[in-house]
Parts: sequence; structure tokens; C-alpha cells
Amino acid sequence: MRYISAADTNVECVFCAALAAGDDARTLVVYRGRLAFLILNTFPYASGHLMTALNRHGVSLADATSAELTEAMELTQRALRVLRTNYRADGFNVGVNEGKVAGAGVADHLHIHVVPRWDGDANFMPVIGETKVLPEELPTTFERLRAAFASHSS
Repeated sequence: MRYISAADTNVECVFCAALAAGDDARTLVVYRGRLAFLILNTFPYASGHLMTALNRHGVSLADATSAELTEAMELTQRALRVLRTNYRADGFNVGVNEGKVAGAGVADHLHIHVVPRWDGDANFMPVIGETKVLPEELPTTFERLRAAFASHSS
């Protein structure tokens, strides 16, 4: 509830704001690349729920450059490896929601969700009980993943 009640109601792009803030711990930017970056989802479906986002705002999947898409996919691959190693994830949901009608919470900034999954996880809870079950707070997840990305070369 602390995260929900503290959520900024400003309509500024959360990805652009996170990049510009310069305080990666506060904005949960886990890793910065040249054209894309990794950021924790503030309202995650599971511990370790990362998003790979382009640095450039207002770009659709169809309009992104080959270099942007390559780096975004390489960061997504890296995220999978780090989450598998550090969170022992059994599988992943990886996807892009492009456009508001497709479910994109931030419709104007291309991002890829990386959601770790485990055998027997409680991912049914949001549907059945309107509750998310997260065994770890976001600052702890941030510190774990930041350290993992710092020590894990591509």
C-alpha cells in the first residue's frame, strides 16, 4: 500500500521521468544501456518484474530502429538470465502491450515486460482475491538486481 498511496498522479511519462531523475534507487532503474534500460515495475505482478524500455520516447515497435530493438532484446535476454539465476525463476511471461486499447499502462513509451514465474506461484491471486502476493519489497528487489547486473556481464 505504501507504493500505491505514494504514486505520483502526474501524467509525465514514468520512463522519461526515471531516466531524467538521476536517482536510480528511487526510480528503480536497475541498469542503463546506450539505447535502452531496465526498470522495476512499481506495481509488479511478481517479485523481479522488470521492464526493458527504450531511452527514446514516442516510438512504437514498428518505428524503433534496429539498434534500439537489438539492445532492448539483449537487455531482455540478460534480464531473463539474471532472474533465472538470482530468483530461480522456472519460467517467464515476456511481452509488449502497444497502445492503450492493448493494455499498455504507458502507451507512448515502448517497453517490454519481463515477469518471472515459478511452479505453484500465486499469480492467480489478483484474479481470485484482487490481491498481489509479493514476498519481497521493491527496494530489496532493486538492490539484489542492481548488484546482479553489475556482476553479470552480458
